[in-house]
Amino acid sequence: MAHENQQPHEAEEPNSGEVPESTAAGSEEQSSGPAAQGDDLTVEDILATEQSEDAAAVDEGNEYLEDLRRITAEFANYRKRTEDNREIERQRAVASAVVALLPVLDDLDRAEKHGDLVEGSAFQAIAQKLRGSMERLGLAAFGEAGEAFDPNRHEAITQVPTPGVESEQVLEVFERGYNVGDVQLRAAKVVVAVPVDG
Repeated sequence: MAHENQQPHEAEEPNSGEVPESTAAGSEEQSSGPAAQGDDLTVEDILATEQSEDAAAVDEGNEYLEDLRRITAEFANYRKRTEDNREIERQRAVASAVVALLPVLDDLDRAEKHGDLVEGSAFQAIAQKLRGSMERLGLAAFGEAGEAFDPNRHEAITQVPTPGVESEQVLEVFERGYNVGDVQLRAAKVVVAVPVDG
């Protein structure tokens, strides 16, 4: 009886060491799947993919380089504008301080014309110091007899027809004009010599 019990047991597992055909076929398909896909790729495909990725990286790098150049140029322009504006503001600040002293300089010019600034006198020494200080601040005078009349720089008080004059020119200066750098404080007040008609 024991022998009979063992036979049915052996009959239940006749193929215990074998793998079922459906399972074996499935595992072959699974193992051959990726290999089959890998066999479709060629060396040319791989190289083309790498080149397209490199080209995309180069294009992106060029775009960043152009952005950097543009930003650098914008910053250089901004810095130049800032420096120019700073210099103009400095000139305006000096001009606003100096403009109050222009009547004093006018009085010194009149005193010099009348001979009150005698060489070696205390008054003449003070006048030289004051004019020197104004020049160090950037104050420059303009307006001399004989120069061409410029309506942007000269204010004509009167016109005098003068023989031998071919174009308008300064005949006499009542008050000199002044500027600080590019900032004009005032125009020169002048008498203008004009050509005689006919």
